[in-house]
Amino acid sequence: MSGHSKWATIKHKKAALDAKRGKIFTRIIKEIMIAARNGGDPDSNPRLRTAILAAKAVSMPSDNIKRAIQRGTGELEGGQIEEVTFEGYGPGGVALLVHAATDNRNRTVSEIRHLFSKFGGKLGEQGSVARLFERKSQILIPQENATEEQLMEIVIDAGAEDIRNDGTQWEIISPPEAHDAVVAAVQQAGIETSSAKLAMIPNVLVKLEGKEAASMLKLAEVLEEHDDVQDVFANFDIDESVMEALAQ
Repeated sequence: MSGHSKWATIKHKKAALDAKRGKIFTRIIKEIMIAARNGGDPDSNPRLRTAILAAKAVSMPSDNIKRAIQRGTGELEGGQIEEVTFEGYGPGGVALLVHAATDNRNRTVSEIRHLFSKFGGKLGEQGSVARLFERKSQILIPQENATEEQLMEIVIDAGAEDIRNDGTQWEIISPPEAHDAVVAAVQQAGIETSSAKLAMIPNVLVKLEGKEAASMLKLAEVLEEHDDVQDVFANFDIDESVMEALAQ
């Protein structure tokens, strides 16, 4: 099993709890605000369009979306959010990219550095691990929702590059510019997705077992739970049996 997609699956299973805490709404609102700086019209702003699709996927009220756009464009106050990307290493030499959105850069940098150190990781310099990842469209679909053959017929013509099996979900990988078309093709076919986003997909995977696997998952989890963190990408590879044992 490829750890990056398995981790995405684990994160989705946590989504219901996160939604109850309002964390998913907070993350998406920040993304909408940041994206809207480049224009409040989703038809001419692909990043904003993707953020709005994510908001609708979790049933965010239209008024919330509208206010987030207006804060981002400056029509309303409260749009001073800064993007920060952290690069570093976790247990076993796993590469980590952490995307954050904050109204206090110094506080966030200090807290993220502390989490890396506390849970067996180390922050690196800018550019130290980014070369190990590639920006792609990533769509996750529970396997009970469609067969691989069905998806092949639907998404390849729309521009998808690959369909991967993570054991419980199909992972559709596409170039970033094909994201909207592939998502639209899946939606038009009436197939429900569990996640559809632009993600950083690792080019090289690091195999983990035992304590290193447990430590890496813990580090990824505490980073995910930080209020300013928007997303965590890592290049670990953990066998499904190990993942299930650690989840007990």
